[in-house]
Amino acid sequence: MTSSTGRSLVELIDGTGDRGLAAAGLACLDRCLPLLAPERAEVLRPVWAAVARADAAAWGEAVAKARVELDGAGGAAAGDGGAVALVRSMLDGLPAEWAGEPLRAWAGACSAVALAVHRLYDVTEDGPLHAGELRRQLAVLEAVAHGPTGLRRVRELSVEGGRVLRAVVSRRARTA
Repeated sequence: MTSSTGRSLVELIDGTGDRGLAAAGLACLDRCLPLLAPERAEVLRPVWAAVARADAAAWGEAVAKARVELDGAGGAAAGDGGAVALVRSMLDGLPAEWAGEPLRAWAGACSAVALAVHRLYDVTEDGPLHAGELRRQLAVLEAVAHGPTGLRRVRELSVEGGRVLRAVVSRRARTA
């Protein structure tokens, strides 16, 4: 799938600046975090604030704090297909350093992991949940291209995506 500008997800990630990379990766983690720690939805708020300010020092502190708060969260649930471990890998890969290359690598990895997580819960390999996540990722990358003003849209997409994934997982648990 390509963006409205005709660019692929990989091209958009490659062409994104540090703030956009941090926001894109964080949005993927935020959407999938309910699988790892459903009761800790707000733990990433300080990390989002650091992104909004593009503050390297605040980023490092907020990342360290989030790791401590989420340490031990998300024991593997029966029937999760490895989704919890995938989400944990996003958190574990979260770079403490606000720098282009670590952020680019992390954002790319988060993109792939979030798509894989959504595919695990989808009805078919490239079903509606996976397609919705791909659309959200493209929309996030297009929004961050507008600078700090696009971050509100990124957060909205993140909250929406998290709700969708929680609902699917909840529905699956009830029918299992």
